[in-house]
Amino acid sequence: MLTLTPQELDERFAYSGNDLGATFSETAIRVRLWAPTAERVVIRLYKTLRARKVEEVEMVAGERGTYVVELDRAAYEGYFYTFQASINGQKVEAVDPYAKAVGTNGKRGALIDPTSVTPERWIEERPLFHSSQDAVVYELHVRDATSHPASGVVARGTFAGLTEAGTRTPNGGLTGLDYLADLGVTHVQLLPIYDFGSVNETAPNDPDNYNWGYDPVNYFAPEGSYSSNPDDPRTRILELKQLVQALHDRGIRVIMDVVFNHTYDAATVPLGQFVPGYFYRQEADGSLSNGSFCGNDTASERLMMRKFILDCVTYWAKEYHLDGFRFDLMGLHDVETMNQVRHALDRIDPSILIIGEGWDLDTPLDPEEKANYFNAPKMPGIAHFNNGLRDGVKGDVQTPEDRGFISGAFDRTSEVKRGIAGNVSSQGFADEPNQVVSYVEAHDDLTIWDKLTVSRPEDTEEIRRKRQMLANAIILTGQGIPFLHAGQEFFRTKDGIRDSFNAGEVVNRLDYERAETERPAVEYVKGLIALRRQYPMFRLANAAMIKKHLRFLEEGEGVIAFELKRTYEGYVERQRVYHNATEEDITIELPNGEFEVLVESGAVKLHAPRLHEEKQLVVQALTTTVIAERKADYKKYAVAGGAALTIIGLLYAANKRRKKTD
Repeated sequence: MLTLTPQELDERFAYSGNDLGATFSETAIRVRLWAPTAERVVIRLYKTLRARKVEEVEMVAGERGTYVVELDRAAYEGYFYTFQASINGQKVEAVDPYAKAVGTNGKRGALIDPTSVTPERWIEERPLFHSSQDAVVYELHVRDATSHPASGVVARGTFAGLTEAGTRTPNGGLTGLDYLADLGVTHVQLLPIYDFGSVNETAPNDPDNYNWGYDPVNYFAPEGSYSSNPDDPRTRILELKQLVQALHDRGIRVIMDVVFNHTYDAATVPLGQFVPGYFYRQEADGSLSNGSFCGNDTASERLMMRKFILDCVTYWAKEYHLDGFRFDLMGLHDVETMNQVRHALDRIDPSILIIGEGWDLDTPLDPEEKANYFNAPKMPGIAHFNNGLRDGVKGDVQTPEDRGFISGAFDRTSEVKRGIAGNVSSQGFADEPNQVVSYVEAHDDLTIWDKLTVSRPEDTEEIRRKRQMLANAIILTGQGIPFLHAGQEFFRTKDGIRDSFNAGEVVNRLDYERAETERPAVEYVKGLIALRRQYPMFRLANAAMIKKHLRFLEEGEGVIAFELKRTYEGYVERQRVYHNATEEDITIELPNGEFEVLVESGAVKLHAPRLHEEKQLVVQALTTTVIAERKADYKKYAVAGGAALTIIGLLYAANKRRKKTD
């Protein structure tokens, strides 16, 4: 147990250097560990991954509770290593918490310089991206992306598999990387790609040896089960960098799912082994707090845990050129840490996204300090998943039978409208739309298809398709940052399994044959993404613009209608959106004008829109219709013309007076 409290450790031993872990110079490898409560630390060196022969080198006590050793680079580069510390009379051996490279199952760190492991093509520039609201995020599990037998991918289920170009189903349908690029998303959010503990890396091809990966062990090193050779630390580094570059080359940015709120097992993972009792929160009785429901909560408010998080995200952003981070259970962290993360990433590239689950969770932290959506105004530039919109659209995720707006519960209309407007109203949690992730489906809980199967068992599959397409349209025509779960566009099902984190590969893999069958629905989402990109009013930059340009229209129960209108470069532009969640066609009375019909009957027609000049418009049951108009701003010209006539008149009068005096 600690002889010093965490607060005392912060005051006396908080270390601010940037050299924890292994750092490399031309001739030396310096390894530094923070272990202020240790009496002695040695580094244990192994020539190979499975070598039993070990060489021990004493580490020297350094500044602020650190221990340091300097090794000859020529002699020891490529060696594997662990630390062994004497703490309170007990010997503790574990991997370096800052290990940038590890061997199979993360049991040993590796003295490898990640900067020396780069693909032939490795470009620092990120794909062009201007603001958060321009994003369309697509959540994807690396293994799910290519593990289906019909994917046509050679290295199925791996980093390398997702870099393969030209992959097709037996019928010629796009798969893998080509499929993502064709869909038009701006960001792929990868479920955990750091080294996690819930998959045995010695048997990565076992279809039942599967997990989402929310079980972190080595935070700075890539996961080995996605590598073609888990034994070789260099391979996993290289292949992950190749994946990032392949996505960047297709114009797609990469978001990393990070799980700092808990670890796989507080008793065994590297984080915390060398400073017992410091990195995790405790209840009053000394037990570990468990707001994560995963056995422990890390203590982000403590200086060295905060530093660990900052060092980790900045490392991934710089070394792997990552473009964003999704914080799992972000509400367990503290506001100050999240703001420091934002500032640190801004110094690298302000366009790096930060999104997170801002749930209000039970952990021993002052409510005012929790990084949840109640405190969203304190965290500018950090987006929270909007569970109000999610549940309003499809029903409460905790109750599978519960219905939402798309399934006929029209009492949820106000929740959906609030979400469409970016949740920036007085009843919303956000100050700005870049603080909101708009979604209806993610890896957690039932997919929309599976939920509709339970909540609307009487529906035919055709009706169920329409309801889900309506949900997708609500997300992609609303304000904020739209987010799609992989396969949501083709009615992904997980056989009714609510949380499929360990349900195996067969349940979880992306079914590209289903995508082929449901190609019209895929084209619909692809078209909605293009619509959003072409019409900037679907992604307004701030709350003031939303309040100025977005106006809801009253069209009766079960219909959400709104208008986006602006004057721009001498033209008046407006788009009108009608979400009809009723089971009857409805007739809308339109204002005077000539409208182009961009979306109707489950299809997007940007390139050949239908011209609609009638005063009435029929919106089919369970569909979305979008119309647009662009006309000259005659009022502006009238004002300008009136002003010109006034000036001419004044000049005429002045000229007349001058002639009289001559």
